[in-house]
Amino acid sequence: MHKPILAILPVLLVAAAYTSLPSYRHKKIPAPIVTAAVKSRIDATLKSFTDSGKTAGVSALIFEKGKEVYYNAFGYADREGNRPMDRNTLVRIFSMTKPVTGVALMTLYEKGAFQLDDPLAKYAPEFADMKVYKGVDANGQLILQPARRAITIRDITRHTAGFAGTEIPALAALVRQADAMNPANTLSEMARKLASVPLQFHPGDQWAYGPAVDVQAYLVERLSGKPFDEYLQSTIFGPLAMTNTRYLIPEGDRSRFAALYNRSNDGKLTRVPDEQANAINTKQWALKPGGWGLTSTLDDYMKFARMLVNKGHLGEARILKPATVELMSTNHLSDTISQRMWLPSKGRVGFGIDFAVRTQPPANKDENNGVVGEFFWDGAASTLFWVDPENELTAVLFTQLVPFDKVKLHKSFRDAIYGVYEPKR
Repeated sequence: MHKPILAILPVLLVAAAYTSLPSYRHKKIPAPIVTAAVKSRIDATLKSFTDSGKTAGVSALIFEKGKEVYYNAFGYADREGNRPMDRNTLVRIFSMTKPVTGVALMTLYEKGAFQLDDPLAKYAPEFADMKVYKGVDANGQLILQPARRAITIRDITRHTAGFAGTEIPALAALVRQADAMNPANTLSEMARKLASVPLQFHPGDQWAYGPAVDVQAYLVERLSGKPFDEYLQSTIFGPLAMTNTRYLIPEGDRSRFAALYNRSNDGKLTRVPDEQANAINTKQWALKPGGWGLTSTLDDYMKFARMLVNKGHLGEARILKPATVELMSTNHLSDTISQRMWLPSKGRVGFGIDFAVRTQPPANKDENNGVVGEFFWDGAASTLFWVDPENELTAVLFTQLVPFDKVKLHKSFRDAIYGVYEPKR
């Protein structure tokens, strides 16, 4: 063999062996979602909502693969006070409180405190022997029947418990009379009053949004032996350094609190009176609801979202095990649960433990865009967050606008990030 060939033969053999093995060197790395062009597109989109007067102020924060890739804010946190929206603005997150409560509950699940299919009454006897509304008789008296099965803890995590709303007049009157969500009630009083109202449907039959997550908060108190807000602080907010997330805003921070705006059908923005908008968060109330009531900042809520995309941890803080995050972000609604209130308006989604879970791509470009496997929720003042595990992306969008997202801000924000959805041919 020629001498130069002999000299390089070991190198050739090593190279041949290396290329014959599976190698990440040749694995295609997904392109980043938030490019410079996407950032410009998000800027233009969000700015258009404040320039047009569709909302007073808006801000957004996005992390991708562990790094901040987008932040900006437009318009005003307080239009009348000429105070701009920024990343330190405190907002009412309303139902974005729910996923926080779900995480708190599942920390107790990890400790073996309950199983998802345990009867709720095992831990909260108020909910034993529930009756279900069947109709009214000729005299206007309620016709009730025993629930076919007990409410389970899974039911209260996926909104299938059957708690009554205001759609049926006879039940609506009882809901108002019970006044379970009065902020002067403790969680224990709330649960007792809620349990006194007949169910609207048999547990497991339908998906219907309601006070189920407030019952989760009550369960956290019962199982942990701690007041719910203290449990949140010690188990989630403290470890994640979420120093701006709370029910009661201290006086020194109230200058950072955003105003709340109502948009009329003709497009006029009117400030909701502060005494009404701020009533829950500027006074110490007995009720610490699990379904609403928290205030937060972009950065605080992003810490919560990043913990979830990291499968339960952020930095040195481990809040949940990866398997628990996977359980929470898996669809728990079977196809037999066909009545789903307004959930289909969120897109082709199911529901896990306090999150909507995207199960299919959008059917068309008019649906909210997103990636299969993402999980998300939003709030009454048109706030939104989601976790996209496939792209390791988390997004938080804040504004303070009621009624909920009549201006299609959420769809526009999603389209700005992912592009307008084009069905595959």
